[in-house]
Amino acid sequence: MDARWWAVVVLAALPSLGAGGETPEAPPESWTQLWFFRFLVNAAGYASFMVPGYLMVQYFRRKNYLETGRGLCFPLVKTCVFGNEPKASDEVPLASRSEPAETTPTWQALKLLFCGAGLQVSYLTWGVLQERVMTRSYGATATSPGERFTDSQFLVLMNRVLALVVAGVYCTLCKQPRHGAPMYRYSFASLSNVLSSWCQYEALKFVSFPTQVLAKASKVIPVMLMGKLVSRRSYEHWEYLTAGLISIGVSMFLLSSGPEPRSSPATTLSGLILLAGYIAFDSFTSNWQDALFAYKMSSVQMMFGVNFFSCLFTVGSLLEQGALLEGTRFMGRHSEFAAHALLLSVCSACGQLFIFYTIGQFGAAIFTIIMTLRQAFAILLSCLLYGHTVTVVGGLGVAVVFAALLLRVYARGRLKQRGKKAVPVESPVQKV
Repeated sequence: MDARWWAVVVLAALPSLGAGGETPEAPPESWTQLWFFRFLVNAAGYASFMVPGYLMVQYFRRKNYLETGRGLCFPLVKTCVFGNEPKASDEVPLASRSEPAETTPTWQALKLLFCGAGLQVSYLTWGVLQERVMTRSYGATATSPGERFTDSQFLVLMNRVLALVVAGVYCTLCKQPRHGAPMYRYSFASLSNVLSSWCQYEALKFVSFPTQVLAKASKVIPVMLMGKLVSRRSYEHWEYLTAGLISIGVSMFLLSSGPEPRSSPATTLSGLILLAGYIAFDSFTSNWQDALFAYKMSSVQMMFGVNFFSCLFTVGSLLEQGALLEGTRFMGRHSEFAAHALLLSVCSACGQLFIFYTIGQFGAAIFTIIMTLRQAFAILLSCLLYGHTVTVVGGLGVAVVFAALLLRVYARGRLKQRGKKAVPVESPVQKV
């Protein structure tokens, strides 16, 4: 039995060995290019920052540096390790969604149309470009097949740098609550967010974009399982019903849709493992951010803190691997890739701002409906642009998944109207 499980792991990490004589779409040049090896190298690079940082935090706490510390470094250490307790006079109330002065139905409809269009354009463009960057070649000619961009971490860095700049400008121009959270606490959400984004990009080398979207939509199932096993949380009957419908819909899609060209069981297994990693890391990010919001910070402050450490981790890891220069050279060789990567980052940053504005104006339920429809549109657009085949049964499975998601939104809203406590909505700060 152990030998069988070891064979499965080997096939997942070495997809070229399990292809049955069939050449994968983008075979690695050497074992150092395998996704599992790159994941370990990236993790080691992040650990080279996390471990010394964690040890320094523990040292300052044991030494009670907040009471005994002096000197030029004291304000920096206090901010990073201990945080600042906000004063009552410095508090900026984080008011929940309030009714605007213009309450006419026409004005509300126009704002809802603006929010919906902004979210759809930002994230549909982001999805199309993500698939283009990770699955297609650049510089192809009649005599040359071109070359593919393979470093997902470099792409994560570009997204995080622009998001950091946007959040920094917003915090500078608009008054924010006095920051009180210790800065080091952002690093945990940053690490999980970087790893989830890396898994998301890397998975597109092995599974189709529609499969990836459905995997994201079905992450409510492992979240419920973890809540039941770890937190002993109880769920309503409609939650079990919708989770079952999502499972049925995803199974219909995966079992009925034919394999992608030049795919194999091993490459598909690699993609599923990476998608599982994405869901696990993304779930941790959301839960950790929820805990950080206890410091009464704004969503944009959260966006800035998380992206600051994400930039630190990815830049450091890329420098240690010597990959930062190579990614820059690839941009220089292919101006089309540079334009795609820049637009990808712009869509990611603008999409986060649209998330904050939509939830502030209309609440989480309307936002969830818009994003659920966006996922369905993303699958349709990907099939039209990149030729993914979906059978009738697979299409019905997709419809079942999104119908179940909309049913969850409706049932949650009904519970809220009755005054019952609904299941908390995930933190929407980091979605890409």
